[in-house]
Amino acid sequence: MSNKFGKALSLTTYGESHGNAVGAIVDGCPSGLKLTKKYIQNELDRRRPGQSKLYSRRKEPDEVEILSGIFRDQTIGTPISMLVRNKDAESEDYEEGILRPGHADLSYELKYGLRDYRGGGRSSGRETVGRVCGGAIAKKLLSITNTKIIGHVKSIGDIVSNPSLEYIKKYAEKNPVKCGDPEIAEEMKEKIIELKKEGDSIGGIVEVRILNPPIGIGEPVFDKLESELARAIMSIGGIKGFEIGKGFESSKMRGSVLNDPYRFERNKLKILKNDAGGVLGGISTGENIVLKAAVKPTPSIKKSQKSVDIRNMEEIELEIEGRHDPCICPRVVPVVESMSAIVIADLSLRAGKIPKDKVN
Repeated sequence: MSNKFGKALSLTTYGESHGNAVGAIVDGCPSGLKLTKKYIQNELDRRRPGQSKLYSRRKEPDEVEILSGIFRDQTIGTPISMLVRNKDAESEDYEEGILRPGHADLSYELKYGLRDYRGGGRSSGRETVGRVCGGAIAKKLLSITNTKIIGHVKSIGDIVSNPSLEYIKKYAEKNPVKCGDPEIAEEMKEKIIELKKEGDSIGGIVEVRILNPPIGIGEPVFDKLESELARAIMSIGGIKGFEIGKGFESSKMRGSVLNDPYRFERNKLKILKNDAGGVLGGISTGENIVLKAAVKPTPSIKKSQKSVDIRNMEEIELEIEGRHDPCICPRVVPVVESMSAIVIADLSLRAGKIPKDKVN
């Protein structure tokens, strides 16, 4: 099983949904970076369950413990190990042998034969705790280059928002949907609550903007910036699609419309628009990087579904119990941000864009 991502800066996550703990190990972070437990905790709090009736009712404090790699609130160049204990698992909600439609139960059973069926085990969204821990470190590292990463929920079902960057910064963290348009956020909220009452769920699109990225990161031809981002984002559970810039829309456009024109202003090259999404030839241009992730509906629903019990070889009607998000999009926002940050930080280190003398 592959549990490691990145080269110059690598992230390894560990733990199962109903095990003792989940967490992460980050290797490759230069020494001397100022990093506090509070900084990491603030990022974890953004994805924590139980904060809203739109979220899972599982009550996890998600308090991070730093086991190694940080001394006197500074990184020391050794692996940074972080642990978050599971405090509110209810394993009785899950039965061995029952395959839940839309989950990884079937594929894990076919591949491994033995699996932790409690809450999905390793395939659970709880695994993303470690990603957010790692993303916090990557974000802090990127602050040296003045790179910021900001995400929001762009759509829920067919309810779509198109907020400005200023609105995203101002409003996305002030509503439980994490939408940059407060009026559209209310519509999204009502839709999610409506489907929750029906015992159903819904998906949507999370958009992330990488502001002021380092110029010239991305390693053609196989480690292109967009290919590394796609690999990172698509590795998140529940993500079914990825696009950068105009993405799939570009397939319907003419080159004369899609191409971003250039001109000089005061002897400085200027890109007049950014339909490329900040990447050309797999390399960053310095323009803001804009990416989107398609998030599927939460597969754990109370509505009756046809399934099987592989212990007794029986067909069953399954109504999933437990505590689940009717829409995972709001809690996926910090996860997509985190994986984006890890990619940008990793490629920046590989390209020498974060020299050690700037870290100290």
